[in-house]
Amino acid sequence: MASAGADERIRYEPDERCPPLVALGVGIQGVLLALGPLVVIAAISGVAAGQDEDQLTWTLVAALIVGGLITILQAVRIGRVGLGHVMIMGVTPNYIAVSVLALAEGGPSTLASLIVVSSVFYFAVAAWLPQLRRVITPAVTGTVLMLIAVTLLPVAWDRLREVPDGAEAIAGPGVAAVALIATTILALRAPRKWRIWSPLAGIAAGCVAAIVIGLYDFGRVVDAPWFGLPEGGFPGLDLTPTAGFWALLPMFLVVTVVQAIKAVGDGVVVQQVAWRRPRATDFRLIQGTIYASALGMLMSGLAGTPPATAFSASTVSLINFTGVAARRVAYVMGVGLVVLALLPKLTGLMLTIPNPVMGAFLLTAIGMLFVEGVRTVARGGLDAQTTLVVSLAFALGVGFEQHNVFEGVVPSPWSSLLGNGITVGAATAIGLTLFLEFTMPKRWRFEGRLDMADLPRLDAYLQETAAAMRWNAASTERLRSAGEETLSSLIQPADDHGEGKPKRLVVTTSPDDGAVDLEFVAAVDEENLADRLAYLSDHDESPAAWDVSFRLLRHYASSVRHQKYHGIDIVTVRVDESP
Repeated sequence: MASAGADERIRYEPDERCPPLVALGVGIQGVLLALGPLVVIAAISGVAAGQDEDQLTWTLVAALIVGGLITILQAVRIGRVGLGHVMIMGVTPNYIAVSVLALAEGGPSTLASLIVVSSVFYFAVAAWLPQLRRVITPAVTGTVLMLIAVTLLPVAWDRLREVPDGAEAIAGPGVAAVALIATTILALRAPRKWRIWSPLAGIAAGCVAAIVIGLYDFGRVVDAPWFGLPEGGFPGLDLTPTAGFWALLPMFLVVTVVQAIKAVGDGVVVQQVAWRRPRATDFRLIQGTIYASALGMLMSGLAGTPPATAFSASTVSLINFTGVAARRVAYVMGVGLVVLALLPKLTGLMLTIPNPVMGAFLLTAIGMLFVEGVRTVARGGLDAQTTLVVSLAFALGVGFEQHNVFEGVVPSPWSSLLGNGITVGAATAIGLTLFLEFTMPKRWRFEGRLDMADLPRLDAYLQETAAAMRWNAASTERLRSAGEETLSSLIQPADDHGEGKPKRLVVTTSPDDGAVDLEFVAAVDEENLADRLAYLSDHDESPAAWDVSFRLLRHYASSVRHQKYHGIDIVTVRVDESP
């Protein structure tokens, strides 16, 4: 029997091996979802930068190859690099404005150098992610995800109206409606084993409708060659940076910060939708996806194409519709994108899919991404302060996306960067989060070893904390018990694995209006305490000996949050004052 709260829509989890035919079918659907925006963004970037036909063709091919390779890397997870999940990778439009300036300043070599330097900064964000945990919170990442969805919505609507000259205006929405209705009906009511084909069936239905009314154009397929790579290649790096390079670098770093926050949100949301039973976010995997994205940015700079990013909306919708999150799908998609780069005629065939058809599917993907953003915020907790942070950041982000007040006031491209809805929303959320962090009551600190021998010292520290907060005897006992059980819960798995020398433990306490947050920073085993506590909710029959501390901790603490990074584990326990 499935455990309570299990998502039965997920047929194959990341660690499970789905049949090759299923992986192939879902992978093809993923390629179709990635190909349109990937090629369009790369083409827009090249046109905006004034590239000639050969350079533009090379940009498109390089974008396909880099996207395919990083899609595979995200799933394979080599060392600390990669998410270990299906993640469709493509190119981002966020660098278009600054890229045009870079090309005007020093040509392709200056642009490549700026992207390469930005990738180094991206790597640093991944390494410093544990230190940034108080800034890049669920409220920040969830808000960015919601703003991304809102930002993409006009793009989807515009796609619905993109029809050839001479076609009826209703033709685009009509074809989109056919695709959307077919996809939705199959996803909702088709037998479970057929639901994985609902996106592809919807696209096929839309294409058939387009052929019937004359919206389908096969000219691109006929004109394209069968095989080959375009002329062009690595533009070279500018090893003697000019004053213009240093002037542009801060702009690139601003965009890179936004991309890093988006990468955190992408990693969180994919982990949320990929498993049958909800799991706590593994921030080691978040670091992995940022490392992979940074490597993709580095490869993009060397190849002369816009930086790679995750297509989280397409990834979430693909998993939700098909119920397949197995890594094999990512391998198929990655190989497919690379093969398409070498087979222009096949790429042309896929690009003939009418824009209204792709716009219809994008509408569904955007809705799913917005919902996952809301879930991300909710999982982090929604108190009065967090609610204000999210609501204000979202409102400002949407407002600036609709009307850029910096246009005509601040010189370009700063006007575009500062008026970007995602940038404004993320900056607002981060700024308010930092304000809360710097104005909160002073934290008390305890340092010791991850060892029960240090329990008397920890207990004395917690008693002093309770006395300073003027808590009564019952509240003090509750705080002491929560501290003891958290320490015991952290040590128990290590004992099971025969760990030797005790690890360093740092505990900080933060009073918060009738409650206190205990933050335990240590290095422990591979299991997430939050997952363990959730597991106990589904298996209450006869507790094993090592479950006792977890059960007691759940009794004493009002909330437990566990963040796992490479080399460090952070457990935050909230204890409320007893009446």
